[in-house]
Amino acid sequence: MNGPKPIEGILNIAPYVGGDSKAEGLRQVVKLSSNEAATGASPKAIAAFTAQADSLHRYPDGGANALREALAEFHGLDPAGVFCGNGSDEIISYLTHAYAGPGDDVVYSEHGFLMYPLSAMACGARPLKAPERAFTASVDAVLETVTPRTRIVFLANPNNPTGSYLPESELTRLRAGLPDDVLLVIDSAYAEFVGRNDYDPGIRLVEANDNVVMTRTFSKIYGLAALRLGWAYAPESIANVFHRVRPPFNVNAVAQAAGVAALQDTAHTGRAREHNDRWLAWLSEQFRNLGLEVLPSVANFVTVRFDSDGPAASGPAHRFLKQRGILPRDITAYGLGDCLRFTVGLEAENRAAVEAVAAFLEQQDG
Repeated sequence: MNGPKPIEGILNIAPYVGGDSKAEGLRQVVKLSSNEAATGASPKAIAAFTAQADSLHRYPDGGANALREALAEFHGLDPAGVFCGNGSDEIISYLTHAYAGPGDDVVYSEHGFLMYPLSAMACGARPLKAPERAFTASVDAVLETVTPRTRIVFLANPNNPTGSYLPESELTRLRAGLPDDVLLVIDSAYAEFVGRNDYDPGIRLVEANDNVVMTRTFSKIYGLAALRLGWAYAPESIANVFHRVRPPFNVNAVAQAAGVAALQDTAHTGRAREHNDRWLAWLSEQFRNLGLEVLPSVANFVTVRFDSDGPAASGPAHRFLKQRGILPRDITAYGLGDCLRFTVGLEAENRAAVEAVAAFLEQQDG
């Protein structure tokens, strides 16, 4: 190569690949690969989106102030600590660039979200995996993985793609075991789906410490994945750092307006949660009835284990399902090569997925 060369390590990054959305030769598919909201976006959010059509020539509010204030009021937060991003992915990326660099370490759990190691590598830091126990993050393992060079610890809670979670008491123990100069980022993208009494998305931990950030998203229960809208809550000092490194207009006006409206439509969010509660349990039961191991999940997806090799392995299962237009998520990149992850869809989609998996297993038995 005679042209410009990227900085060292960039070409070692495997680009993030999202879930399948198409199947060759099929016009219609059942997309269960990206943990999108089965019930779609709020009608109020759609109306707010449409109302922006005549203002597309105007720059958005660079500070996303109306959205930040709406989030603060809705969740009872200090607005000075709320900041928004082009999806929570952007927030994760800029926090990593702001707090880690060459010679630093970034720690995350073994089957954690891929953006954590990718963001670390992009800024020259070294990603370190902490082993999980029973497909659940281990506070002890995370603390044992932390080195004197660790600058950030990422923890998805609930975790994607396993669906497991840690109770608030364990998050508190994790924070207590970390040095004060290590940033703890709690990624609570699926918080709205969790109905456990011992769960907290991280708000109390943020308010009690100087080194904790909670990230959230509008892509899941609010159904605004296409608009790429995320937000975070942190001590004001960390929020000020983020504002120094983010682009000046990082959240578009349409996303901001739709986000405010989505927050206000609590009836729609409630229906989405009720739908997920019902069909998450149903999907899990049906897959177990087929003789498959299902990882317990508190999110809007289930991860199902197949044989580790042979004709009944996850690879052949994935190909079989895709040929039938059923698109789960291959999660080999997460170290779970014997598993497929299924988003909770609409009733017909869930039933179609179970029927297709049953047909695959019957084919192997035959």
